[in-house]
Amino acid sequence: MSQSLNSNDILAMREFLQQHPRLVVISGAGLSAESGIPTYRDAEGNWLRREPIQHQRFVQELSERQRYWARSVLGWQLVSASKPNRAHKTLAQWEREGRIELLISQNVDGLHRKAGSNNVLNLHGRLDRVQCLSCYHIAQRETVQTQLIERNPDLWDYVKGAGIDAGPDGDANVDDWDMAQVRCPVCPRCGQETLKPDVVFFGGTVPKARVALAKDAIRRADGLLIIGSSLMVFSGFRFCKYAEEINKPIAAINLGMTRADALLQLKLDMDVGEALRSL
Repeated sequence: MSQSLNSNDILAMREFLQQHPRLVVISGAGLSAESGIPTYRDAEGNWLRREPIQHQRFVQELSERQRYWARSVLGWQLVSASKPNRAHKTLAQWEREGRIELLISQNVDGLHRKAGSNNVLNLHGRLDRVQCLSCYHIAQRETVQTQLIERNPDLWDYVKGAGIDAGPDGDANVDDWDMAQVRCPVCPRCGQETLKPDVVFFGGTVPKARVALAKDAIRRADGLLIIGSSLMVFSGFRFCKYAEEINKPIAAINLGMTRADALLQLKLDMDVGEALRSL
């Protein structure tokens, strides 16, 4: 895309924001890329990483829980140390100015709240919390990290010296480790090895209450804006379909294709951080 076309599209997006002053925003992994957290897909929507953790396999198979926690002991270090970038801060400013009806974050990294956004719906949950599948106790991920290191000192010594190759969900590449030796964290309340990060894994279901809250906000808003998401996962794409059904305009800022391209009134096909700085 040429610079002149970018300039024209930026002017059109400015007009869209002026004509629709209160928006529901859906943010995706592209928003956090500038903070050092990798994205899931390339500009054509192709998967960039190995197979993600699947919900049913995590719940049913000890080996999957061992694999997740072994990889997460490193991946969490990257996510927890990451800082909001200018795009996160811009959206927080838009909220303070009354421009955002609701920010629906598909990310689990918590960077919107670190940037100062308060009206955030964490569609896929929060990586900074862990829930017990046995007694439903909620623990803080930092507490679990301490326990993981204490229960797996050899693993920790190994990953400290490894090059970080982490994903947007805090899952890092340490697959050359003997996963059968990994000791999973235990619930501080019931003592069971059934802790799960408080996020919606692939194959899991977004709670109905979150979906209802998002749809209510879209009904109240002037329009829907997608930022940094290919929308390949239906959990986010459904809100574009819903907005179309109730005749709410939809725009997107994303580098590369989105699943909702055919539904968009306007699209900025460019880097999210660059686009928001220009806007």
